[in-house]
Amino acid sequence: MSKSAIDFIRKNILEMAGYVPGEQPQEAGYVKLNTNENPYPPSPAVGEAIVKALRRGLQKYPDPLATAFRVEAARLLGVEPDWILAGNGSDDILTIVTRAFVGEGDRIRLAYPSYILYRVVSQLQNGAWEEVFFQSDWTLRDDFLASNSRLKLIFLANPNSPSGTMIPPGVISRWIEHLPCPILIDEAYVDFAAESCVDLVKLSDRVMVSRSLSKSYALAGLRFGYLVAQPHIIEQLRKVKDSYNCDALSIAGATAAIQDRDWLRETTRKVVQTRERMTEELRGLGFDVVPSQANFVWCTRKDRPVKPIYEELKKRKVLIRYMDYPGWGDGLRISVGTDSEVDCLLERLQEILIGKMK
Repeated sequence: MSKSAIDFIRKNILEMAGYVPGEQPQEAGYVKLNTNENPYPPSPAVGEAIVKALRRGLQKYPDPLATAFRVEAARLLGVEPDWILAGNGSDDILTIVTRAFVGEGDRIRLAYPSYILYRVVSQLQNGAWEEVFFQSDWTLRDDFLASNSRLKLIFLANPNSPSGTMIPPGVISRWIEHLPCPILIDEAYVDFAAESCVDLVKLSDRVMVSRSLSKSYALAGLRFGYLVAQPHIIEQLRKVKDSYNCDALSIAGATAAIQDRDWLRETTRKVVQTRERMTEELRGLGFDVVPSQANFVWCTRKDRPVKPIYEELKKRKVLIRYMDYPGWGDGLRISVGTDSEVDCLLERLQEILIGKMK
């Protein structure tokens, strides 16, 4: 009897749990605060650029290097275009970098708890991972920089998810001479923060910084991200990426997005302002809320479990993210919505908590 196709799938793939994204309900009526999307529509310039690209036609392949975008991103960051690699979302960037640096049996190092996809991209290479726990104040011990002969890559989400906290660039700059291998600093949420590590790329070719347009630029549905690294590293990573990893419409939209600096300033200002109000209101409802530098907050409680709160909110069509990290604990990650969405969240929470207290 011939074998099933499943018998030919690599063992490490069969054993993977895979990444589980946040819920994406298809029916209307939900207040969706579970996947850190921007609650506001993107710059009008994005749609205009996409329509222009569409009118030019899609019968030809896109620019494989997304040159127009790289020129604008380089101007924004104060580097040359050959310091930029474009990707189909920052997840594509994470995959490209891992494929380039990590082979079978190699290891990556992660802070914990953090973005779970880092584990997945290592597993795809049949690699392993090791985790260094954040301390209670969301700082990292010195063993985050410990040597390991199989260690090929370090991932650091900064601001971190789920906490929204940051390791200051000044701290990371002191790490550089002690790095046992390259580090990728994932700045998916950095436009909501006070600082960035992008200038550290100029100090060492062991430092790379990834960015996403999904969050601050409100382009989660477009799928566009990029990496900043020294040119000789970018040259090698180009060999690994898919030939045409960014389509013509996403390149046009992303280029227009980063050109509209006024839109970005105003939108991030609104999100940060709402984040601060939401933090204070949640604390007033008895939640412990970590000060955030992202477009979400991390909430825990000492007086009661939080999973039932998540479940009750879902029944009331308010989606947030319940996350449980073995060895660390659980909590609720709540994205910053519009003021009206946050008001709805707070009203539903008040109903749930008052109901529990009766």
